[in-house]
Amino acid sequence: MQAFRAALLRFADDGSALYDEDGLLVVGPDAQGRKVVRAAGSHAALHGNYPGVRIEHLPGKIIAPGFIDLHVHFPQTDVIGSPAEGLLPWLENYTFPHEARFADAAYARGVASVFLDELQRNGVTTALAFCTSHPHSVDALMEEAERRGLRLIAGKVLQDRHSPDGVRDETEQSLVDTEALIRRWHKKGRLGYAITPRFAPSCSEAQLRGAGELAARYPDTWIQSHVAENKDEIRWARELFPQSRSYLAVYQDFGLMRERAIYAHCIHFDDEDRLLMRDTGAAAAVSPTSNLFLGSGFFDYEGARRIGFRHGLASDVGGGTSFCPFHTMLAAYYVGREGQTKPGLSLSPQNLWWQHTAGAAQALGLEGVVGNLQPGCEADFVVIDPAATPLLARKTANARDLDELLFSLIVLGDDRAIDRVVIEGAAAAAP
Repeated sequence: MQAFRAALLRFADDGSALYDEDGLLVVGPDAQGRKVVRAAGSHAALHGNYPGVRIEHLPGKIIAPGFIDLHVHFPQTDVIGSPAEGLLPWLENYTFPHEARFADAAYARGVASVFLDELQRNGVTTALAFCTSHPHSVDALMEEAERRGLRLIAGKVLQDRHSPDGVRDETEQSLVDTEALIRRWHKKGRLGYAITPRFAPSCSEAQLRGAGELAARYPDTWIQSHVAENKDEIRWARELFPQSRSYLAVYQDFGLMRERAIYAHCIHFDDEDRLLMRDTGAAAAVSPTSNLFLGSGFFDYEGARRIGFRHGLASDVGGGTSFCPFHTMLAAYYVGREGQTKPGLSLSPQNLWWQHTAGAAQALGLEGVVGNLQPGCEADFVVIDPAATPLLARKTANARDLDELLFSLIVLGDDRAIDRVVIEGAAAAAP
């Protein structure tokens, strides 16, 4: 076993933050040999229980759960910051041409390494990622994640229509490839597979039906897609699937709404959509920097809270403008303040942080596994330096309480505040 002494942040079952200014995190193997949190709390209360355990002292630092990115596109690493009038032109002019380059397996491997470097640099230790329609893009990402010991969930994009040459796949082969990838990667070490229709307009009914059949055949896989992001996209989906009550209901009609189903954006919902999310156990990946950048709209936090469905935060790179969780949390704060049906909702710093850690884990069905530092959780965490820059140091030194401390980091923090990333109890190699 080993232990780390620093300020310690973790979360209670109700989502509230637990904070020890002088904390102790004890890490060791469980019965299966996994490195997990054995104890977490104040140093004064715990240190006497572990005589002989080496304690690494980290004065002035904060130990916090590794961040979870609930929706990110690994092939869009180089698409960040590409200007467009909106979602559909952005896909046509930037995303699809770039994703076509992943037909080259060597290129896919190169981007996989850069992508995981960027996640690590920003303190993200678990991610739910889109690959491209090329099966070897999944292999490239999974192989690199396995080498690093990361917990990663990813899948081959399904898109057999309304997609250009180079990224469009063939219906039956796409389903055969998906099942082969599930068998190859799902539950291999810390990896998981996500059945990944790109979005309903890019998939034929036969492809969506096949995806639903795979989801039923492999119920512990994940499902990921996009929904209700952009009004032009919504009109298109309704034209293509007139029999479905709403865009979201398309996925329900094909057996793609259940626990471990994560839908990105979920902006333009009514209460029936929100109830469908809640009642099926599906979750929303809230992507505020992407939504602001592409002018798509605002996630309705008030509606999500009123109906009560799961949600967590996501970068949505490359529509999203940063891998940095601090930037994502700040953008979500703006959305809460300005983008609600009833303006003025103020998301607390503790809730913003929860959405990117323990709340995102709950959305994935991995509550108590990642995203927290309670006993039994996997030992993935970040060491944060609240004095990483002069202005951040000045602000955090004057914080009067935990909310002010966390909010200072949200507003002023970036990758420089991530002093160290620890994966399964071991410091990750510097990117």
